[in-house]
Amino acid sequence: MNIQVTAKKFEAKLKKIKVLAFDLDGILTSSHVWWASEEVGFNRSFCIYDGYGMKVLMKAGLKVGVITGGNSVSVTKRVDQLGLDFCYAGNEDKRAAFLDLMKRYEVEASEILYMGDELFDIPLLKKAGFAATVPNACDEVKEIVDYVTERQSGMGCAREVIDLVRYAQNIHPVLEDF
Repeated sequence: MNIQVTAKKFEAKLKKIKVLAFDLDGILTSSHVWWASEEVGFNRSFCIYDGYGMKVLMKAGLKVGVITGGNSVSVTKRVDQLGLDFCYAGNEDKRAAFLDLMKRYEVEASEILYMGDELFDIPLLKKAGFAATVPNACDEVKEIVDYVTERQSGMGCAREVIDLVRYAQNIHPVLEDF
């Protein structure tokens, strides 16, 4: 896959995006959790590439965060570590979070990208201006999204979608020479 060619295919929708919201389990993680302890709860494994891509978009002025049904110390720590703009956690009914994003950032649904993989993500995927998922998502989700990534859950799939936005919006971070 050539990410630049793919971005061009979706350019009209991707240029409108101002807010990117990601499901956590099954998108930013592999969907596997490990029980740590009563204090910590479940532990998750995150992909560094996704986090860096999020930071690049935030530095360019886009709003980036998560809407997740899960809630544990590992969720809070990762969101805080990345300095994400928002985190809605602990409710599988994500519709209120989506509506709050629209109000908070004064955007239309067409200006929000949502990436999810499970049945309870369907209302947001249908409403978002650009919807994406992973190859291992349930069939009902794959049937309604704009884009299914090549990368699997927790393996840089969010970065793949982030890079589509970067190319469509001409966001290219350059490190200064020294």
